[in-house]
Amino acid sequence: MIRTDYCSSDSDFSQRRLTYQKRKLNMLNVIRDGLERRISAIDASIVTLKSQIERLESPSQ
Repeated sequence: MIRTDYCSSDSDFSQRRLTYQKRKLNMLNVIRDGLERRISAIDASIVTLKSQIERLESPSQ
């Protein structure tokens, strides 16, 4: 069977490509959100450790 509606075929391809790109963007956003959470946790740990070190280094009264 020969397809005669090439425009429809191109449209289907464009739609599939758009759907793929949206799914990929969503996946990358999820990955970025996870990395941002991990960075926030690391930043909080750094702040806590710095304050503990400062407390230990300051002379006791």
